[in-house]
Amino acid sequence: MDENSAKSEGEEKVQESFNITLRPIALPDVDDFMVWATDDRVTKFCLWDTYTSKEQAVDYIKNQAIPHPWLRAICIGDRVIGTITVDPCSGFGSCRAELGYVLAHKHWGKGIATRAVKMVVSTIFKDWPHLQRLQAVVHVANKGSQRVLEKAGFQREGVLRSYVLFKGKPIDVVMFSTLGNHSSVG
Repeated sequence: MDENSAKSEGEEKVQESFNITLRPIALPDVDDFMVWATDDRVTKFCLWDTYTSKEQAVDYIKNQAIPHPWLRAICIGDRVIGTITVDPCSGFGSCRAELGYVLAHKHWGKGIATRAVKMVVSTIFKDWPHLQRLQAVVHVANKGSQRVLEKAGFQREGVLRSYVLFKGKPIDVVMFSTLGNHSSVG
C-alpha cells in the first residue's frame, strides 16, 4: 500500500467516526453558528464578512437561513458545526444548482465537509428531479475546499476569471461539478 492509499484509508476511518447529520437550522442554533461566523479563519473565503454581533446572526438565521430553499445545518450529535446550501440557478430553463458550505475551524481536515457534500449529492438529485448538474465555485486560493469537492467526486472544470465579486473585488474561481445519474452525455 502506498502512502496516498494509506492516507486515504485513514481519512475514511476518521470520517466514519463522526455521526454527521444534516437538518434545518433554527434560532436556538445561534450560539453554535457564532462559533464559525465570528472566526476570520472561516470567513476568509466566504462571500460574507465576519459577523460581529449575535443580533446579526439571529437576523441571518431568521430572515435568510430558515426561509432558504435548501440550507441544512451540519451537525455532530445535536451541535451545529457548519452549514451546507444548494441554491437553484436561474435562466435558460435551468437544470443546475450551486453548492456552498462552511464549517467551524476546529472541524477542518477531518473529512466532515467531504462527508456532508456526499450526503447532499446522494439526495439532492432525488429531491429536485429537474436537477441535472450540481456545481460549486471555489476561490482559487482555497485549496482545502477544492480537495473537499475532489474527494466528494466533483470534477474540476477550470478557472473562471473575474467571475465573482468577493468583498468588493472581482476574483478568479475554480468551477467544479457533478452530474445526476439521470443526466445524458451527448
